[in-house]
Amino acid sequence: MKIKMENTVKGLFTSLLLITLTACSTAPTHLIVAPELSLLTSHQYNGKQVELSVVDMRTSNHVVQILKKGKAATILSSQQRLEEIIAETLTHAWKNQGLVINDLAEEKINIIIEKSIISVYQKTMSYDTQSEIRLQVEITNSDQTLTNTFKIRSNSEGPLQADIAVLERDFNQQLSRLLNNILTSKDIKSFL
Repeated sequence: MKIKMENTVKGLFTSLLLITLTACSTAPTHLIVAPELSLLTSHQYNGKQVELSVVDMRTSNHVVQILKKGKAATILSSQQRLEEIIAETLTHAWKNQGLVINDLAEEKINIIIEKSIISVYQKTMSYDTQSEIRLQVEITNSDQTLTNTFKIRSNSEGPLQADIAVLERDFNQQLSRLLNNILTSKDIKSFL
């Protein structure tokens, strides 16, 4: 009876170990893109109405590409479309600043995603990353147009393999910083 119980416990332990190892080795297929903005609520726009649109002009919608010599690239996209994330984030922040987002407003803010990629160059015992996010903001009213380009670039390197969780964190921090730059832009504030 005791031997049978020990075999059952060993079998359970082995099964749990295999399940855990399998779960840990499963590579993610998507990134969670969730920029966090640190702006205070204000009423600087005092109910001004604008229409907001965000357009993704990239040729492909993945956010991370892992390149290994002689192998097909591994690509990871955002769980939610990037233009939806940017639109939701900016809408919430601008509403907190007193701007009213209205599809029928005369003044229009158009944000174009020109580039948004982290390229990981994976070597045998190390990796290098290059990332760039570039957004163009175009604001039009009945008299004039303001166009500004906001971009952020970074490079990093590390031993062994790139950690997807770290890439995700870095991407979210960079996107947050870029969106904060848009929201605090003196040119945009004075134009609106």
